[in-house]
Amino acid sequence: MSTDDTPALPPLVAPGPELSPEDLARYARHLSLPGVGVEGQRRLAAARVLVIGAGGLGSPALLYLAAAGVGTLGVVDDDVVDASNLQRQVVHGVDDVGAPKTASAARSLARVNPGTRVVEHRERLTSANAVGLLRGYDLVLDGSDNFATRYLVSDAAELAGVPVVWGGIYRFTGQVATFWAAPTAGVEGVTYRDVFPSPPPPALAPDCATGGVLGALCGTVGSVMATEAIKLVTGVGRTLLGRVAVYDAAELTWRRLTVSADPSREPVTSLPDDAAYATFCGLPAASGTAAEDDGLVAPAELAALRSGDGSEPYVLDVREPWEVEIASLPGADVVPLGDLLGPDGDAVVARVSERTAGRPVHVLCKMGGRAARAADFLRASGVPARVVDGGILAWSRDVDPSVPMY
Repeated sequence: MSTDDTPALPPLVAPGPELSPEDLARYARHLSLPGVGVEGQRRLAAARVLVIGAGGLGSPALLYLAAAGVGTLGVVDDDVVDASNLQRQVVHGVDDVGAPKTASAARSLARVNPGTRVVEHRERLTSANAVGLLRGYDLVLDGSDNFATRYLVSDAAELAGVPVVWGGIYRFTGQVATFWAAPTAGVEGVTYRDVFPSPPPPALAPDCATGGVLGALCGTVGSVMATEAIKLVTGVGRTLLGRVAVYDAAELTWRRLTVSADPSREPVTSLPDDAAYATFCGLPAASGTAAEDDGLVAPAELAALRSGDGSEPYVLDVREPWEVEIASLPGADVVPLGDLLGPDGDAVVARVSERTAGRPVHVLCKMGGRAARAADFLRASGVPARVVDGGILAWSRDVDPSVPMY
């Protein structure tokens, strides 16, 4: 599929009721746009858009979709706002720290446009609820930050029959695409799985906490995602279906890559469980409690082991040095995840193995994600390892409130 022969898609949403005089004044700059106009604005007012994640990408997308007059915005997020979010998640403010992200986003969107209905889905997207959630909306914006959720969104959207506007960011680069398994008007479909048939190994997929991300980059990519959603709803212009736009903020360049469906890919007929998505992405499957899984140790259990009886447990902190300066666990050995998984990883493992002398390593990070990857690497190298469940944030909450949360 080439860029030139990618046809425009018909409008996704039928027009809603006539605009009020107040609406005509509010959206005047839209009404004069060729391809949008009054009818396009009425389509936006009738549109139902679901946004996965009220984080770096979801924040600008939500703000611009509300400002554009989208009638219903659903927000899926089970997290709370913390101070480290504020560098890039512009839908939240200082006063929102500690609040659920869905509630914080709803308050901000009400200030932008009280006419937009915001539906809070204060829950984690899972294989049990994904299809049902997506079927309640016309399209979905995927601003998630992990591969397991991206594949889940793609599969659920294929079953629900809705298009997906996807965005991804890392350090100074961003990507945006529109995916749709079965578009209207006989257009060839393409999904996330067609373009990314398998995820990268966990060791090659560092998260934003490890690799960092330019805050303003989120605004650029999130705004493009909102633009794609508006184009789908109104039918204006050509979407990124069949193309992936790649942005390099450091060089200030855009590239567009042509993509197409994989004819050998089996269509999605049902969703596997969450453990299967985790396994597919090389991640440990989630479990209920530390007691149910020998790979986890609760902060309170680790505190009991650190009682000073002469068998002090070995704790490996895989956070970055600047994070340890904010909140630390006395006595922990600090080795950033990038060093452990990097070219000198074998030397690090040998040093850790020598220090532990067969005892399990208790791996600590901020919330548990990086620790899980480090523990998997250690186990594969023959070193027994357990993840401190919930990381330093859980330690602060459950054991020592004097340790700052960040």
